[in-house]
Amino acid sequence: MFVTEIFFKDWRNLAEVKFRPDAATNIFLGQNAQGKTNILEAINFASLLRSRAGKESELIRWGENAAILRVKYSKADISHELAIEISSERKRRIFLDGNPIRPRELIGKLNSVLFSPEDLFMFKSSSTTRRKFLDAQISQAMPIYFLELSKYSRLVEIRNALLKKIRDEYTRENELDLWDEQLAIAAENVISKRLRAVSELNFLANAMQEKISARSENLSVVYDLRGLDSQENIAENFLKLLRARRSKDIQSGLTNFGAHRDDLKFFINGHELKLFGSQGQLRTAALALKLSELQFLKAETGEYPLLLLDDVMSELDSARREMLLDFLSREKIQTLITATDRAYFPTQLAGKIFSVAAGRVFDES
Repeated sequence: MFVTEIFFKDWRNLAEVKFRPDAATNIFLGQNAQGKTNILEAINFASLLRSRAGKESELIRWGENAAILRVKYSKADISHELAIEISSERKRRIFLDGNPIRPRELIGKLNSVLFSPEDLFMFKSSSTTRRKFLDAQISQAMPIYFLELSKYSRLVEIRNALLKKIRDEYTRENELDLWDEQLAIAAENVISKRLRAVSELNFLANAMQEKISARSENLSVVYDLRGLDSQENIAENFLKLLRARRSKDIQSGLTNFGAHRDDLKFFINGHELKLFGSQGQLRTAALALKLSELQFLKAETGEYPLLLLDDVMSELDSARREMLLDFLSREKIQTLITATDRAYFPTQLAGKIFSVAAGRVFDES
């Protein structure tokens, strides 16, 4: 898969920008707050409909009423055009090849992996961050997972609302029976796919970690089933645990365990990275994890996704930068990289160089 053209209009600070990226490496140089990150985040938004903006209306350039993003790309040798329109006056609209589609139909169409400096601290951040990482990866590889996760999340919301009503004596406890059965089935659909993905990710990430660390480190990725003691008969055991913890859930008005509370744990040579990892190990593991994510998506879809590197070159030492660029070149992965300094890159590098200033993009190649 590769992107052939990107167009923005009134997206963040990008007034009207159109450029054609190279099939190899694309470097976007410029000072901070010029629009480099906005380019990458917009493309990632087109993959997952996720943004750091509090509201989607904040994606619209100041003083304007709407923002437009169009991406032309080729997937499985078939050309497509994806368009997203965000308006302050109406609902978001999404078009694929000129035809309107629903948000849930977007997932898996334009696959991308975003690597930003924040990912270097993923191991020590909240479990929510790690779940989002895993869910984004699986959703792009298997769009059905996105629907199953959405269903599970909705059932948790319904159950939590019902728990509060029972606690406040507005309804009876047996009202939970039917919802608990549905939640257990939905939980198995989500957890079983996570377990499979983590098993593959564990293998791929460890191989990358060994390579980056010159075989001095092993990286293990473990899915932490917070509550369930077994990976067998998930729905059955999940339902038993729901019933066993029902009184506690009613008291708190929350479902206190499940896929929405599970976590990922990472170990370097048997020691938990979150607790004992050095800064160098954290950086190496983050890089290994992102490269393994690329390989996971290729294994599931048959093609590498678009890689988006947002100002991470300054966070990596020269050895890790060289290893990363060599890997991308060898695997022929289309990559968009933002940076403030051209010195991070070798003189001879296949691809294009763009400069970004005041929301405008200039092809310097």
